[in-house]
Amino acid sequence: MKYVIAFAVLVGLSISPLYAKKDKSELPPGLQKKAAKGKQLPPGWQKKLQKGNTLDRDIYRQGKVIVPLDPLGLITIRVDDRLIRLHKETRKIIDILR
Repeated sequence: MKYVIAFAVLVGLSISPLYAKKDKSELPPGLQKKAAKGKQLPPGWQKKLQKGNTLDRDIYRQGKVIVPLDPLGLITIRVDDRLIRLHKETRKIIDILR
């Protein structure tokens, strides 16, 4: 009985990465190319730029630093026509200015 349980646990652990959630902060490939070229993102993706959300890596790379890192670890970047204040390490959006 121990072997059956051990086998079931082993099988469960080996297939669990197949069911793991993908990182939702990543843009789809087409939008990654668009962001890399400096083009504006579609309105649906711009709506994800909300206070409390995590800024996508590609959008972060597209941005231009306006206010450098402060003692609290915050940075302000410009993306398209918006100023975004966020925590540099986690990319959590603190505030969005227009």
